Amino acid sequence: MLLIAAALLTASMHSLGVIEAPVAPPSAATTATVTVALVSERHAVPQPVMTGGQIDVDAVATAHGRAFLDDLRALGAGDLRRAADDRRVVATAQDDPPAAAVVAQWWAGLDAGEQDTLLAHAPSIVGNLEGVPYAVRDRANRSTLASGLADHDTTAAHAAMLGQVRDSLRREPGDPQRFLVTLDTRAAGRAAISIGDLDTAADVTVIVPGMFFTVTGQMADFTNTANDLASEQATLAPLAAGGSGDGSGVAVVAWMGYRTPDLSNIMSLSLADTGAQRLERTVDGLRQIRDGDQPRLNIVAHSYGSTMALMALASGRMSADTLTVLGSPGSDVRSSAELAVASDEVFVGVAHSDPIAGSGYYGTDPGGASFGATVMDLAGGADALAAGDLFRRPVGHNDYLKPGTASLHDVALIGVGRGDLVREQVRRGSTGGDGVVGASIDMYLVRPQDLQPRD
Repeated sequence: MLLIAAALLTASMHSLGVIEAPVAPPSAATTATVTVALVSERHAVPQPVMTGGQIDVDAVATAHGRAFLDDLRALGAGDLRRAADDRRVVATAQDDPPAAAVVAQWWAGLDAGEQDTLLAHAPSIVGNLEGVPYAVRDRANRSTLASGLADHDTTAAHAAMLGQVRDSLRREPGDPQRFLVTLDTRAAGRAAISIGDLDTAADVTVIVPGMFFTVTGQMADFTNTANDLASEQATLAPLAAGGSGDGSGVAVVAWMGYRTPDLSNIMSLSLADTGAQRLERTVDGLRQIRDGDQPRLNIVAHSYGSTMALMALASGRMSADTLTVLGSPGSDVRSSAELAVASDEVFVGVAHSDPIAGSGYYGTDPGGASFGATVMDLAGGADALAAGDLFRRPVGHNDYLKPGTASLHDVALIGVGRGDLVREQVRRGSTGGDGVVGASIDMYLVRPQDLQPRD
């Protein structure tokens, strides 16, 4: 087990190239068209504290659910600014927010002036409430980012984290617009950036990273990876099943929305528990915003992120149209039938010489024959659907989403609803598999190409 832990450490400390509450028991599989049910509010509504006819900031700090939102609305501009700086208020908004359906109803009931006041004086709150339109959240979070970057009293570590987010929002001419849909500036930070418009996209893909990923270390690189996938999906848009077919209906989210593990907690699943809850809230927010116009939702999860995503999709609180796991160390989910994912839409990527994939370190290997997933053939070669273009096979743990790989191409096909075009390979343990070798633990895990920046 220690050898596998060492492998997880060495193989996951570089970019792909390119998220403590208990989880409910797994439910029976449901279709991806199921809309996430509104979770009942878990806290009693406190009685508001009044000072001079207005709600006191302390009352907001102890409120939850709809009361939290209504108390925010009742604050004057000065108290709103103080509330936005209050760590208790921020903790409620970030860690125990009202359900997305409650937020959506509340926001829609505000007049334009009230919305503008909240946006101007409490952007760090508005920008992270699932159920607020994504364009509004982008404006709010960019305001929070600008204020943080202009603060000359901030620490070097905090400035570096914010700098990564700033760099992540830069795009090349012709690239899709980028939206800052999550920004948590506490401690090491959390962030999520969408390539494309989540308010309108027909195909939405959320990429979840594995261990050792941090906003300060990898956010810009991770966002560029999302951009690479969005570009590949746009290229394949004419093949899209039920989508717009022109590439404009694609959105890919670089979702660093949970704290990933490091060496100190590599053997624990507590961060996966918390991350699963955060991912569930993210998906619930999308469902509520797109009520009546649901996009195709794809989850793509790497390494420890796959363990977390499997847990979320087995919780009974979240559904997806497709799930793709890459380099997965397994989870306590024993079968794809436990997942709230559409039938035959669970895919597994196992790269050549990836020592983590198939290790079963955290439980059942989703690439095993009994799990019931489609294992992608990542051997590379020509693809007739891509006019004879050649794809190279991914090698090692961190190569899956690099441009030019068979894995990036197949993940893009899945994202536009054409998982039927992804070739299934021989299952692990069978003979004749050309594209995958069994996992092994030895000192070749860190190779020269792993030490280089993304292409």
